[in-house]
Amino acid sequence: MGDVTASKLDHESHLLLDQPLLRLPIELLRKNFRSAHFEVEKDGTYLKNTLKETATSCVNGRTSQADVLKNLDTMIARMRGVKRKLTAFAEEENKLYQHEQARVKHLNELYAMFSVDDVKYEGWSRTRLDRLIVDYLLRHGYNESARALAQEKGIEPLVDLDTFEQMSRIRKCILNRSVTEALAWCTAGDTKKELRKMDSNLEFMLRFQQYIELVRDRSTKPGDILTYARKFLIPYRDTYKKEVLQACGMLALPPGSAQEVDAYAELYSASRWEMLANLFTSTHNALLSLPPIPLLHIALSSGLSALKTPACHSSHPASAAAPSHSTSLSLAASVCPICSTELNELARNVPYANHSKSHVEPDLLMLPNGRAYGKARLEEYARKAGLLEGQVKDLRTGEVYSMERLKKVYIT
Repeated sequence: MGDVTASKLDHESHLLLDQPLLRLPIELLRKNFRSAHFEVEKDGTYLKNTLKETATSCVNGRTSQADVLKNLDTMIARMRGVKRKLTAFAEEENKLYQHEQARVKHLNELYAMFSVDDVKYEGWSRTRLDRLIVDYLLRHGYNESARALAQEKGIEPLVDLDTFEQMSRIRKCILNRSVTEALAWCTAGDTKKELRKMDSNLEFMLRFQQYIELVRDRSTKPGDILTYARKFLIPYRDTYKKEVLQACGMLALPPGSAQEVDAYAELYSASRWEMLANLFTSTHNALLSLPPIPLLHIALSSGLSALKTPACHSSHPASAAAPSHSTSLSLAASVCPICSTELNELARNVPYANHSKSHVEPDLLMLPNGRAYGKARLEEYARKAGLLEGQVKDLRTGEVYSMERLKKVYIT
């Protein structure tokens, strides 16, 4: 009965890790719809106003026939532009619907399995692992490797190649000391409005960095610097008072002398570009409801936490002792994975899992070195090892003790 329970597939727990798989296409569909609505509203307002002005001027006789025809041609060209944009939005929407359908189908396959021993579950788990690896590669900028892996495994609809490639491209531009692409992303469609709802300071910090570069460039005219500050920084003086005051102070401190003042030396530091790149990445992920860390890290930490016990990182000297050669074969199936060389240090800082039920051996006996084992297992191991009657051996360290030195322990 215990084996059946242990091998039973918990579908809900699996879906906790796969929430972003379904959520991102929905977020992109919302973003695509908002962008299309923004374009229709903007061009629709322009056409209504232009048509009203043209009709009024024509009735009053203030405009010539040639001007009326010119205005009509302009409106027709504007409408054709709107049609092209809406066609692109419709194609993107169909693509996202296909991705969402493929992802729902992939997760629906899980509900046809009821045990981890199912033959199909191994293939499904391999596909999920491929997805997690692609996600990890994309988040770390290995776009070509991620795309090649996705194409090889045939999982392009199940991963977000275009989204992360765009993020990686903009991040790389910021690290190359250019904020133009990031600002274009912030102001595209209604992204500016969404960032304002999130109380994001990304756009202001990008504008502030652009102002710093203007001040740093000695060839920039003071009038141009003041014009930029009045347009993009001064309107935020109540929200970002410290930064606006620093911007004003920079006008009195040339870049050379500013290095002597700590508060202003930081503004010219190269580390600001790394800060801006990280700020853009976190804002991008928050806007699209993406986890801040790779899904592979989440899955790995969950697995490590589920297997970790206090004994895995015990400070007892015997915990570090390696089993002898004579015991290594018999212990191969019983050694905890977290205690292995590969995973022990990796699992050191993850929390312990919340176990609602304890699983311990019956009739526990504690050895003088502090380790506890079930009496039946100690006797069976002693018999297999050919020990003298009344002697037992530590299953892990190989130390031999007499039965008189063992103490019976109880769970309280």
